[in-house]
Amino acid sequence: MTINCKGQIIDLSTPKIMGILNITPNSFYDGGKYSLENNAISQVEKMLEDGATFIDIGAYSSKPNAEFVSEKEELNRITPVVKAIINEFPEAILSIDTFRSSVAQECINNGAALINDISAGNLDEKMMEVIASNNVPYIMMHLRGTPQTMQSQTNYEHLINEMITYFSEKIFKARSLGINDLIFDPGFGFAKTTDQNFEILSNLELFKMLELPILTGVSRKSMIYKTLDTTPEEALNGTTVLNTIAITKGANIIRVHDVKEAIECVKLYEKLG
Repeated sequence: MTINCKGQIIDLSTPKIMGILNITPNSFYDGGKYSLENNAISQVEKMLEDGATFIDIGAYSSKPNAEFVSEKEELNRITPVVKAIINEFPEAILSIDTFRSSVAQECINNGAALINDISAGNLDEKMMEVIASNNVPYIMMHLRGTPQTMQSQTNYEHLINEMITYFSEKIFKARSLGINDLIFDPGFGFAKTTDQNFEILSNLELFKMLELPILTGVSRKSMIYKTLDTTPEEALNGTTVLNTIAITKGANIIRVHDVKEAIECVKLYEKLG
């Protein structure tokens, strides 16, 4: 299983790590820490040294009930950071966490290699056209509603079946537009309760029927710290446990705040043969 990132073929048969770079002031865990270009570059350097294959940059917090950010503000936040990172690390594979086609296009113009869309095109009907015209890999996440409304939309009759149907429809549309490299993300914490998150993780191998790479993102999320009655800051050990479970169930990309620890998960898993 491979994807093409700016001419570089990434083999996902061994799980790869995607490091998170939030340049928002209000992210649930690291809000405001990397909003300055120098801070962002230092963090990217650390994540690359620790073994990250991808760096995922987001300028619009998608945590539950996140405040609305204008398109202009998102562009003002993310464009200088993308330019600075590409200038400093031209070989870095940058993923852009956005649901807006204009932001995706601007970042691709400035060197980004793939797009990570929490809405799978639902929040911007032009997104898939932009992906197709630029021939970049596309990460499609499962989401109901918007970050502002999603936590009121957790009523499912058959969660896994409904998600597989959702992705099947998205895959059909993407393929019809000529999008070659698709990745899907179950969307832990997005329009799901804690119990539903664990149901998805428990059944993650069922999504292999979609025959696409699986990205999982549970890093320091509430499914961990609420279950353990702790905080995001104290949720690294729980994150490592769930990342390991995700890898054993077929996850191809693990999206994390803590790259070094995730790389250790992969190395130890690989020793199992």
